Amino acid sequence: MKFTDRIIFHAYRVKGVSQSYMPLEYMILTLGYVFGFYMAWNIGANDVANSMASTVGAKAITLRQAVFIAGILNIVGATFIGSHVTDTIRKGIISPEVLADPQLVILGALSALISASLWVFFATWKALPVSTTHSIVGAMLGFGIVGGGFGVVNWPKLGAIVLSWVLSPLFSMVLAFLMFKIIYRFILTREDVMLTCAIRLSPFFIGIAFFVVALSFVFKTPFGQRMALSTPSAIGIALAVAVLGGYMGVFTIRRLITRQGTDGVEEIFRYLQVFTGSYVALAQGANDVANAIGPLAAIYFVVKTGCVGSKVPVPLFLLLFGGIGIACGVAMWGYRVIETMGKKITTLTNTRGFSVEFGAATTVLAASKLGLPVSTTHAAVGSVIGVGLARGIEAVNFRIVFRIILYWLITVPAAAITSMFVYTFLLWLFL
Repeated sequence: MKFTDRIIFHAYRVKGVSQSYMPLEYMILTLGYVFGFYMAWNIGANDVANSMASTVGAKAITLRQAVFIAGILNIVGATFIGSHVTDTIRKGIISPEVLADPQLVILGALSALISASLWVFFATWKALPVSTTHSIVGAMLGFGIVGGGFGVVNWPKLGAIVLSWVLSPLFSMVLAFLMFKIIYRFILTREDVMLTCAIRLSPFFIGIAFFVVALSFVFKTPFGQRMALSTPSAIGIALAVAVLGGYMGVFTIRRLITRQGTDGVEEIFRYLQVFTGSYVALAQGANDVANAIGPLAAIYFVVKTGCVGSKVPVPLFLLLFGGIGIACGVAMWGYRVIETMGKKITTLTNTRGFSVEFGAATTVLAASKLGLPVSTTHAAVGSVIGVGLARGIEAVNFRIVFRIILYWLITVPAAAITSMFVYTFLLWLFL
């Protein structure tokens, strides 16, 4: 008996007579749309802080402007740069053999969406940043254990995720610390020649921002990966963009500094912050939409074809659907986590905010090339801490930091345990 026959068998077969009905798999697909959108909404509400928290905290732009920019760029990133093919199982955390049965896939993917959504919603309600990727990984882990036992878990992969909780914040913290110290040493302490130093070094800072963004676009976004550029070619293109961007920016900077005096130094980094923050928002839409649309696409694929694929095609309308969900989350609840990361951990200026975004973006880029499952959220928080420590340990609110770390540690187990209960309930309800 086919899966689509089995799933409707007990509820709609009446005395052997065919009835007019809406099959249960379409009811599950409808629930998938609801919770897929809800997951996307939660991604927007929690992860917008990765791109805009330091920018808002440093007063480079207002919260209203950040919400508008991030919302638009998330839709664009998700729809036009997001992946049109997704893995059935996020991050390969569960053995593919468990998903040979479409019945497990369709209910497991739905339970993962529900469970991850609930956890991210709870964290956002507490105004604390968590990894939405690790949330969906934990949720998939939970239903995989119920469906196939602990033996189906890819423990080395899970170990790499746990290791990333330590490595990514530390690495980004060091990078942000060093970048701010460089800015402080070569510009901010030269009071008599601050303007001259800023003009002379501005091509370097602008160029390095363009270099990291260009290289990240090629290596980290699905569209860039589809270009299939070799590493030397990608580095060559990024260097060209960096040189061009660096020297084009000098002309604008000269006018800023001439017109605004020493305030023009911070103004340089204000524009760089807006640029890097906008890129991160674009990349967030492209990358994180898969956390909501990946499980939904798996449900959609099974319902339409009756079988399971290791790689699932994602229709354009689903990417747009997810992008709109992320944008709604940004607009409606994004301010909560932005307030925590942008203002409550440490005080930010434009130079510090630029250092934060440089540290986070460089960490994620380097980790992706090394094959490490690093969270952008963890890297961003680590960078904020690093910039705070550059001013002294008293400049960091460690009470907030410890609360954030606690939520990081319980993200995977909390999502997994919730998913176990949800998946068991769905099995009872539908089968």
